[in-house]
Amino acid sequence: MAYSHTLQSHLYSVYFAPRGYARMAELGMQIASQYLSPFDQLIGIIGEAGSGKSILVKGMFPGLELTNDDEGVNVRPLPLLDINPTAFYSAHTYHLDIRFESAFTQMHELADAIKNALSLGKRVVVEHFDLIYPILERNADILIGVGQEVVITRPNLFGPEPGDIAEAVFKSIEYRKRAHTAEDLVEIFVQQSYHGTFLHRDVRHGFIMAFPERPDIDIKEIEEEVRKLIAQDLPVSYVDETHVMIGDHRHYCTGPRIHVRSTGEIKTFTLIDEMPYDPKRDEYLLVGMVGESWKTTGKNLNKLLMVDMPE
Repeated sequence: MAYSHTLQSHLYSVYFAPRGYARMAELGMQIASQYLSPFDQLIGIIGEAGSGKSILVKGMFPGLELTNDDEGVNVRPLPLLDINPTAFYSAHTYHLDIRFESAFTQMHELADAIKNALSLGKRVVVEHFDLIYPILERNADILIGVGQEVVITRPNLFGPEPGDIAEAVFKSIEYRKRAHTAEDLVEIFVQQSYHGTFLHRDVRHGFIMAFPERPDIDIKEIEEEVRKLIAQDLPVSYVDETHVMIGDHRHYCTGPRIHVRSTGEIKTFTLIDEMPYDPKRDEYLLVGMVGESWKTTGKNLNKLLMVDMPE
């Protein structure tokens, strides 16, 4: 295979995993542009259900027919199992979700189908790649893990193994769900007193709301109100692609599948007392954190911005 020197030297890249569908699709486009080679045949995607793997794939491969469509329209039979090597017209890129397909097809059959497609020069995008790897006995040309961060790596003979990526992203995805649910709770109270527009940004183990001017809000009061909702352990459920239900409140959300099941699962929550000003973007930032309490001005939160890879 002919790889550029840049791809040969690539080990890890780490991005925040956005919580909105549009932002995740845009990240997929960026990953395809910067890291995908025309010679890559096997792309492995790893992450929990609801982490945004499928929308990332859609961003990387616009127009690709996903066989585990979230709307419930599943492609049957699985096209990968029925590739005609003599057909003049056939797809070049195939998709399958190992966890989903294992309910219909034996794992060794899926592994054989992947090997057959690769031998015919096809490209195969495999979600839950870590599940098929022990049987496939061939690592992906590029591995992408989706947890709190999106990790992109080009493994070689010495790793990383899919299990390494799985361990890291499975451990971190809960922070992303907790932070997103906390973000929605904060948004409910912010919108009661601030009626302008604001943007959503990311920080490790938390979230950022970016305002074009300093909003007239009481940070401590909002923090206490959110903590009350956390203590009530209200159910959080998916409604549709743009809404979640938090208790009896229907809330607009662009990433409705990326939440904890109830507000009590957020556990510890903190809003940073001061709203730091970002001179680069001319924005005031409201920063929320989940997990341990953060005694900080918010200027060193990303010093830990490295994916938690196992030793």
